[in-house]
Amino acid sequence: MMDARLVGGRGFPMNVIFLVMVLAAFLTAAWRQVRHVPEEGQPSPMEALSSGMIEAAAGAVELAIGLVGVMALFLGLMKVAEAGGLLTILARLIRPLMVRLFPSVPGDHPAMGAMILNFSANALGLGNAATPFGIRAMQELDKLNPHKGTATNAMALFLAINTSSITLLPTGVIALRAAAGSVEPAAILPTTLFATLCATSAAIVAAYTYQRFFPSPPPQVRVQAEAEDSVPTHAEEEPLPEDAGRAYPLWVSLLALGGIVALIPLTILYGTAVAPWIIPGLMVGFLLFGVVRRVRIYEQFVEGAKDGFQVALRIIPYLVAILVAVGMLRSSGALEALVHWLGAFTLRLGMPAEALPMALLRPLSGSGAYGVMASIINDPAIGPDSYTGLLVTTLQGSTETTFYVLAVYFGAIQVRRVRHTLLAALTADLVGIAAAVWICMRLFGGA
Repeated sequence: MMDARLVGGRGFPMNVIFLVMVLAAFLTAAWRQVRHVPEEGQPSPMEALSSGMIEAAAGAVELAIGLVGVMALFLGLMKVAEAGGLLTILARLIRPLMVRLFPSVPGDHPAMGAMILNFSANALGLGNAATPFGIRAMQELDKLNPHKGTATNAMALFLAINTSSITLLPTGVIALRAAAGSVEPAAILPTTLFATLCATSAAIVAAYTYQRFFPSPPPQVRVQAEAEDSVPTHAEEEPLPEDAGRAYPLWVSLLALGGIVALIPLTILYGTAVAPWIIPGLMVGFLLFGVVRRVRIYEQFVEGAKDGFQVALRIIPYLVAILVAVGMLRSSGALEALVHWLGAFTLRLGMPAEALPMALLRPLSGSGAYGVMASIINDPAIGPDSYTGLLVTTLQGSTETTFYVLAVYFGAIQVRRVRHTLLAALTADLVGIAAAVWICMRLFGGA
């Protein structure tokens, strides 16, 4: 039986990324250990590294267990929506845009609806809701994947857009700014929107550009792999509906897209008032939709919740691996050394040294970046309304934890060869950070 990893084409396998992160942390800690002068009450570099590894591993499991309930809830709602045909309706509505972005995915495929819901949840700042929808989208995309274990172009593009985290309403960050005593907590709405639009545009361009350098296996290899592995395609296991490929009239799609664009100024004006209603409204709306469509909502919800429970448990090993590697980088001092080396240069570009750890940690560790941001905006010498405070909260609201997203989403479908996904996602991260710095300098002044 042919190993899909051997026919997956060129790319960046996660084992290489994992090894590089661990070696960098270990070598940094080893160098500091050799030069270490013992001090009473202070752990040695290697002791700190060991403690950081154990804490990161425990934190990864706690994080995954905390996701169990959330994923069961939203995948249960997803199942109700799917049974009622909502995903097909959404996919047909936005099909003119989606089929151009994802030409390899049939227009009425369930993956289309799941991706749309994921993008919508991210846009509203609902990270907890976006993750289950995104995992469902990856599971559906994997049904179209002839090489299990290797990322397709559609997967790479979807995750690149996902990690760029286009956000209309960063509700969580606004709440944190208000708690820190900000005079204008929603001041980051225009800067967040600008940065995320730039990052998402960069993600799309990068994904299409890089896929040329990371080609998929040739057709004859795919056929051979399918024959040897006996992996059925989506068409073999579940025929598409008779109206597959159809879409609503163009004017309907344009009207829907225009409505979404019109929501942007309303989001800025009334976003904080509407935010508490979103998740309860989402649940009531999905259930009522199911009732109208004659769906047995309780049975379908429970069935989807079972899937969410299984997925949350399956991603634990992947979370442990990536979060331990990130924890080692922090505990070893490697990340601190990188900040010290880059600080003098980035200050001239509008990135203060205090904000640099936030920019470096955001793609690696959501909790680490959150901790840095919270410490900055609660520091009386800086505060949430200073240039640095506005910059770090814009970064928090406009970028995503890239390695976490890749570990969770690819882990859910056991993809090990990520091809150009990481490069496209990091390109989007870099553009998003640069855009955040530029717009904050324009609106709030320099560092």
